Amino acid sequence: MKSSRRAFLAGFIGTAASASLGQGVSARKSAAQPRGKPSGLPWHSNFSDIASHAGLVSPTVYGFSDHKDYIVETLGCGCAFLDYDNDGWLDIFLLSGTRLGETPPATTNRLFKNNRDGTFKDVTAKSGLYRTGWACGVCVGDYNNDANEDLFVTYWGQNVLYRNNGDGTFSDVTRAARLEGEPGWSTGCTFLDYDRDGNLDLFVARYLDIDLKTAPRPGVTANCRWMDMPVSCGPRGFPFGRHSLYRNNGDGTFTDVTAASGIDGARTSYGLTAMAADLDDDGWPDIFVACDSTPSLLLLNNHDGTFREEAALRGLAYSEDGQEQAGMGCAVGDYDRDGRLDIFKTNFEGDTPDLYHNLGKGSFEEASRRAGLAVENRYVCWGTGIQDFDNDGLPDIFAVAGHTFPEIEKRFPDFPAKDPRLLFRNLGNGRFEELLGEAGPALTEPHNSRGCAFGDFDNDGDVDILVINLNEPPSLLRNDVSGGNSWIKVKLVGTKSNRSAIGAQVVVRSGDSSQTQEVQSQSSFLSANDSRLHFGLGQAKTVEIKVRWPAGQWESVPAVNINQLVTIKEGSGIVRNAGWKAV
Repeated sequence: MKSSRRAFLAGFIGTAASASLGQGVSARKSAAQPRGKPSGLPWHSNFSDIASHAGLVSPTVYGFSDHKDYIVETLGCGCAFLDYDNDGWLDIFLLSGTRLGETPPATTNRLFKNNRDGTFKDVTAKSGLYRTGWACGVCVGDYNNDANEDLFVTYWGQNVLYRNNGDGTFSDVTRAARLEGEPGWSTGCTFLDYDRDGNLDLFVARYLDIDLKTAPRPGVTANCRWMDMPVSCGPRGFPFGRHSLYRNNGDGTFTDVTAASGIDGARTSYGLTAMAADLDDDGWPDIFVACDSTPSLLLLNNHDGTFREEAALRGLAYSEDGQEQAGMGCAVGDYDRDGRLDIFKTNFEGDTPDLYHNLGKGSFEEASRRAGLAVENRYVCWGTGIQDFDNDGLPDIFAVAGHTFPEIEKRFPDFPAKDPRLLFRNLGNGRFEELLGEAGPALTEPHNSRGCAFGDFDNDGDVDILVINLNEPPSLLRNDVSGGNSWIKVKLVGTKSNRSAIGAQVVVRSGDSSQTQEVQSQSSFLSANDSRLHFGLGQAKTVEIKVRWPAGQWESVPAVNINQLVTIKEGSGIVRNAGWKAV
């Protein structure tokens, strides 16, 4: 497609901004818009943090809590909801960092088995997942199609592919899978079947290259100051990382196709969260990367094993006024129920978030102000999701926050290290309103948070939230919904397509209303959600479910009863739910 005047100006302004700013992070400022009059509508969802009761009591160590000398200490990490043992109940996988110069006792990534009673058991030791280091991101997918969900974990250091052995243990098969490259700083990752051959491929985003032996200390250069205070340096001033694509050979190994696929031709960027979804609705998975202090990336699938980067042309690279932003996390969902997948992106403090409205065929417009989301610019925001929390059939937006520079709070109290969570309820007319306390004290309590994942851990028909908090235990936000709204969950099992059905699109229709979601491997901030898609239905009594499988064909299931999990197997329709037992 031809470049528009808007895209040209975006590129020009963004480049100029990048060249003119001295500090290490994108300094785009956007005034918050005034809050509108509250709708007065009742809110039927309440969150309680039950992490301690559930047994999630170990802190996520990531640098020191009162200061950060290097950027590797500031980024934090993600988490995952997954059913690793196929018992129908979501388990929890938490990533962890460490500290420079020391490794605190019991610092490791952790796996927790769901006890099916609201509590979890730490099974890290016997699972084979014990590992210390600077973990960043996690993506989930059954790369070898053996009916067990596998894990890929990115690091500042060596990435790891964990094969799920199906007996409660995992094996590090990184070298055997030919994924053991030169260690760097990998961040976002996502499994996807970019060539639609039924095998999950792997995309890995990278942040920057840093050597602590030569990296400058806080305050040494212009890139190491914020609010005229010395802080950890970067990302500007460091070399860009190199994003990679690995093709699944179908025999347990991968081949690096970064050059052959055109991925290495994408412009340089500080890549963070990676998300694969069909953003131009052509039946093939595309890749979006939220980038820090550089334009975001949109890698469109050419259907021939190659990609082209068109974020600027498609309206996704910059802010609405053409400036670079410090993008952190992202979520995809159909917030206005028009059948097209939209994108929500979180940014640095002083900047408003982005809601990119999908206009069709992969073109987007920034709509955060029109949607009422630009009322917030106070926080550094990270993990996020587009989820229906009150089951009214309208997807809401949630985000977590926490500052990167904890030391500045002493001098500037208006910039605390710990912040509340953000929740925007969908009003159903293309607009949102921020809820300030209506959803329970668990959302107003301050934390320095990073990744978060969404899923129904207690199988009670709503969406709960798992949150990584730096240098304190995680939060497990149990959602309790009232009001009588109905719901349905859809679990997909691929046969011709990849078994995880990553890339499958599901449309749920009731009357004249329809909702669209897609199965993904990573979103939020470096995290992975429940692969069972949850749809709030309001007062609907039955629904029609349509599935577009990753292989390309559609399958329809009419007149499905509400308030249940439905498992659909490719080519076979509804099948028995493996292990599901609702409370």
